[in-house]
Amino acid sequence: MAIDFLAPQAASTLDGGDESDLIRRLRQGDKHACAECIDRHSAGVYRLALRMVSDPHEAEDIVQETFLSAFKAIASFEGRAGLGTWLYRIAYNTALMRLRKKQPLYVPIDTPTTPDEEENFTAPVQLFDWCCLPEEDFQTREARTELERAISELPETLRTVFVLRELEGLSTEETAQVLNVSVSNVKVRLHRARLWLRERLAGYFTELVQQPA
Repeated sequence: MAIDFLAPQAASTLDGGDESDLIRRLRQGDKHACAECIDRHSAGVYRLALRMVSDPHEAEDIVQETFLSAFKAIASFEGRAGLGTWLYRIAYNTALMRLRKKQPLYVPIDTPTTPDEEENFTAPVQLFDWCCLPEEDFQTREARTELERAISELPETLRTVFVLRELEGLSTEETAQVLNVSVSNVKVRLHRARLWLRERLAGYFTELVQQPA
């Protein structure tokens, strides 16, 4: 199930040559390269941080910590993942550390799971077929507000996967790299998140369909 009015955003990427040049300049301590990196990637990093901590001020702090940490560690960046993916991973870990400090019993999203756990997942009670709605119904502010609320209520183990894949447009492989989990784990969690959202939003969209034209 795909939610059309929240189609994946194009991930902020550079082509190979441009990214290699940017990384080279970052390693040289080029201030203009630092500014360029922040300009290209700060919005995505902020969105991820905000989804995790639900506090704009704290999310801004995470953005600053992310880039400071990245610039200090740029010499050790091996390039196995794209620069943006690496920054998401630093931001994720930074936010996770803050959550652990506030919630000592906080269970991180990278707790190991396997595809076999899909058998133990409780199927939603109520589902709604989005194809029944005209596209304009997905574009309303009210519909977006409902979806935002539903995403914020996603279990923590599902929310970050959904945000990275569906909202930030990362690939399954990139999401796995950010979260340090397997590709199969990402697929399972994304499937669960989509089912959870379908059930959570079923009532709202069912009422929308039943409204007189």
